[in-house]
This record gives sequence, C-alpha cells and structure tokens, in this order.
Amino acid sequence: MTQGKIYRADYSTAKDARVHQTRAAIRKAFLKLLDKKPLEQITVREIASAASVGYTTFFRHHTSKEALLNEIAATEIKHLIELALPVLGTIDTRNAALAMCGYVAEHRALWSTLLTGGASNVLREEFIRLSLQVAASWNGNNKRLPPELGVILVTSGTIELLAWWLKQKNPIAVEELAIIFDKTVVSPVVSDW
Repeated sequence: MTQGKIYRADYSTAKDARVHQTRAAIRKAFLKLLDKKPLEQITVREIASAASVGYTTFFRHHTSKEALLNEIAATEIKHLIELALPVLGTIDTRNAALAMCGYVAEHRALWSTLLTGGASNVLREEFIRLSLQVAASWNGNNKRLPPELGVILVTSGTIELLAWWLKQKNPIAVEELAIIFDKTVVSPVVSDW
C-alpha cells in the first residue's frame, strides 16, 4: 500500500464531524503515546490502535507520524507565538507574559509532551522557523539589536524557560513565571540600551 495514494489533504480542512472526530482521536492517541516514549519508538500501527481507527485511516489523515507531530506542533506554536511575540511591541509586557504563561499552564499536559518529551526537537525547530517569519515585520524599541536576533532570543528564551518550568516537580506559580519571563527574556530585548 502506498501512503501517498490514500492521503487526503482535504481532510485537514474538512467540515465533516466524522473527519474532525477521527483527527481528534488520532491526535489524542499520539500525544498519549508521546507522553510514554520518544517519537522514534512509536509506530503508526500503535497510534491507529490507540485511536481506535484503522491503519489505512491514519494515512488518509496524515502522511506520517512526523507529519502529524509537525501539524500539532505548528498549531500550538502559532498560538503561543500569537501570545508571546506581542510582548516585543507592547509597553505592558507583564500582562502579555502572563497571558502566554497562563495559556501554557492551561494546556500543561500537551506542552509538557511537546517540550520535554519525544517531540521537543521538532517543536523547537518549528517555533524558531515560525518566529523568524514574524521577525521580518517586527520593529522593536531596541535600535541596536537587529529584529531577527531579538525574535530569536525571545523565542529561545521562551522555549527554555517553559521547558524548565514544565519539568519541575513543584513548579512556581504562573504569576512568578510571568515575572521571570518578563524580566529575563523580554525586557532585555525590548528595552533600548
């Protein structure tokens, strides 16, 4: 069976409830498996079985487990970037930092899987790739720091801070995390030297 012949790209934008339910089941099963073991040890058969869908059904929705991971990572990263990058152009960086940290806290299990599990390298690469696209339009207050470098610093700092926080057995409060994020990652980049 050739996977390319059964993949249905239109399923990613379909409005049919059954398609959405199947895609959600596949995503949920995959994330549960990623919680338990690295990406390299997960098979498509395991994902399909855990999602209670057929092996071929998986390939109607995704070309590979890596494509599924990239889709999940891209969706989450886009949302996080929408929350994180506005801090670069706002005066109220504390509230923007709090919004971003609060979002990750609300979706802690997912972000733990993405940042500290088998998907961390893919997530980091995608986060930086998408952030660099945003860098082209960012005009920060710091006139000495090239915009692209500012976005890279904030992106890398964001990932590392969140990964550290998610690994803690007794994590600090979201409000404290937002203060640390604002003071150590955002403020040095957005303030003029």
